[in-house]
Amino acid sequence: MMLARVADSLYWIGRYVERAEHVARLADVMLTATLDRAETAAQVARIALSAVGDATPEKIATPFESARALALDRLDGSSVVSSLALARENARQVRDQITSETWERLNLVHLRLSGATAAKSFNDGSSAFLHDIIADLHLFKGAADATMSHGEGWRFLLLGAHLERAQLIGRLLEVCFGRGGERLDHPTLTAVLRMGCALEPYLRVYTADVRARPILEFLLLNPEFPRSIRFSTDEIEAHLSVLARHTEAVHVGPGRLAGRLKARLQYADMAEIERDGSHVFLEGVLAECGAIHSGVYDAFVAYPLEMRLPA
Repeated sequence: MMLARVADSLYWIGRYVERAEHVARLADVMLTATLDRAETAAQVARIALSAVGDATPEKIATPFESARALALDRLDGSSVVSSLALARENARQVRDQITSETWERLNLVHLRLSGATAAKSFNDGSSAFLHDIIADLHLFKGAADATMSHGEGWRFLLLGAHLERAQLIGRLLEVCFGRGGERLDHPTLTAVLRMGCALEPYLRVYTADVRARPILEFLLLNPEFPRSIRFSTDEIEAHLSVLARHTEAVHVGPGRLAGRLKARLQYADMAEIERDGSHVFLEGVLAECGAIHSGVYDAFVAYPLEMRLPA
């Protein structure tokens, strides 16, 4: 079994990198929406900021400043710069478990965001700045996949990434289509797809039919799109199934929870979801993701002492 502190660090690298990419994309979409009608821009800003839990009227009314804070505010634990600083610190602690390529890519993007010229670079070209950050994070993920051995460490990294992704997309859908969600116009629905990095994949399935119901179905239940909740929960269950070989606790912990959530999404029916209320389904999915996170800690990080020592 991998050391608990190593598993913990790799798991959180995956989570923090995924969070940084998602928040950078939310900021970019929010800025792009300012080129549209004022009502649409305000609605997109409300969605983006609500998805990270910080939608005050003042921040909705100042999208450029809000986007800059999402990217560069070191006092905000969910900002891009904070998430990458935490990812880099975890990577430093397990430097011997990751490859030079993954370390260098993560270190470079961290330095770009935390450097003295970051604020000026954002002010000079905010969209290009955010696009470069997202591209760098894609390069980190590609380097990890191409250069790390696909063993336990790689699986903890991806487990963290997919669990974070499922929760982030779940919160976005809850804001848009859950309890108290408002009617969204066509430009706003298009922006929601861009927040999920889903515009082109969605259009290939539904052509130009940009409506709330198929968007919810695509981001929630599509088995082939890598940012849908169903795809992520399939990956979570698959990685936990392999990691289960290294500890008996996972059979009654996160593995079983992940299997139950995978089945729930695999056999979900949109008509039933709409009948019961999409907020009920989404709240249940998010609660189960939280339970899986707790189960991962119980099984792999805070497992009993007798499980750590040979008999």
